[in-house]
Amino acid sequence: MHKPAKDKHFIKQPSYEGGPKALKKFIGENLRYPQEALENKVEGTVNVHYDIDYQGNVIDAKVVGGIGFGCDEEAIRLVKLLKFKVEKPRGLRILYHKTMQVHFRLPVVKEQPLQVQFSYVATATSASGNVAEEKKSSYTYQVIIGG
Repeated sequence: MHKPAKDKHFIKQPSYEGGPKALKKFIGENLRYPQEALENKVEGTVNVHYDIDYQGNVIDAKVVGGIGFGCDEEAIRLVKLLKFKVEKPRGLRILYHKTMQVHFRLPVVKEQPLQVQFSYVATATSASGNVAEEKKSSYTYQVIIGG
């Protein structure tokens, strides 16, 4: 009779519900690019060290390597929103330590097409100079460049 294989790890690490793809999606949906960083066109990666308690909550987070301009604070805010799935090993209350990289990339701005609008008004007067025979016509043109 074959014995079932024992798990290699006595203490299992916490995992995000849904895996790495779900974690990446959560970060993408909840990351708010700081206004100061947008104005200064700052891009980069913030390294955050955080602690997870035995219930799966992030209880402490600090920036190990930051880029400033409000990005560090935003990375901490984002990490504190995370909730992990923790398997309780034999009733022990374990504090887990993890590190995460939060990438800040400037959003791609789609350029709007340049629009130019001008009007053309033409007035024609008869050779006799009679105002009653005066003819007016007007045209409006709109030119869109790009798009």
